[in-house]
Amino acid sequence: CLEFSQVPNPLLRAIYDQYSFRVIPEIGKIVSNDRESYQYLVESIRKFPDQLKFERMIREAGFQNVRHENLTHGTVAIHSGFKSC
Repeated sequence: CLEFSQVPNPLLRAIYDQYSFRVIPEIGKIVSNDRESYQYLVESIRKFPDQLKFERMIREAGFQNVRHENLTHGTVAIHSGFKSC
């Protein structure tokens, strides 16, 4: 699955946080006249578990060969795992 994730680099994380909380909601306001939904989106992304914690959760759900691949410096990650039937 593809999920928004936590940026591991502190400097990039600070820049991305500023962008997320200041720019994304304003884009939502301009594009859809709905700033609040985009603000909620940014806040919910921050509450999602980081990549390693999400991997553990997937393993605990019975998946094997669990891994993730960070994209765009960790702003998103692809998580994969396999579960026997």
